[in-house]
Amino acid sequence: MSLINSTIKSFKTTALHDGKFVPVSEANLKGQWSVVFFYPADFTFVCPTELGDLADNYDTFKALGVEIYSVSTDTHFAHKAWHDSSDTISKIRYPMLGDPTGALARNFDVMVEESGLALRGTFVINPEGQIKIAEIHDDGIGRDARELLRKVQAAQYVAAHPGQVCPAKWTPGAETLAPSLDLVGKI
Repeated sequence: MSLINSTIKSFKTTALHDGKFVPVSEANLKGQWSVVFFYPADFTFVCPTELGDLADNYDTFKALGVEIYSVSTDTHFAHKAWHDSSDTISKIRYPMLGDPTGALARNFDVMVEESGLALRGTFVINPEGQIKIAEIHDDGIGRDARELLRKVQAAQYVAAHPGQVCPAKWTPGAETLAPSLDLVGKI
């Protein structure tokens, strides 16, 4: 069964955010647009490039009313150690969620049971708590924050403009489509 349009499941965890350990639950994700960004592990190779890219684009996401939540099966203590020891990770201002039991990774179907690590999963969640975008990548394939930003903008546009859809490569200000019988076979 697809996660698209499903409501996020209940969870409780601890995050490193603004130098403090804070509780985070599904309630934090509701009432605003959210991105839940799973990665395999702290102190690795591709992961810091992705998390640093998100950090570099964080202000743009925030300007759109979007909060980023990075998640790995590490603890919040490991996140703190990584944050304090890496120039790239020290730039992060979004919450870094610990998921040492793997419960959150299982909720989003990204848990690799054999390794106890999460796949690279990206989920865009609307203010009602529904998953609107779900992408899962192999561990060797890094993601691009600007492409994620474009997809968030498209999801927000479609939510605000019922009856319209965003074609491939759509960017804000570009033309959208209004699906109808008149368009069949014309594109």
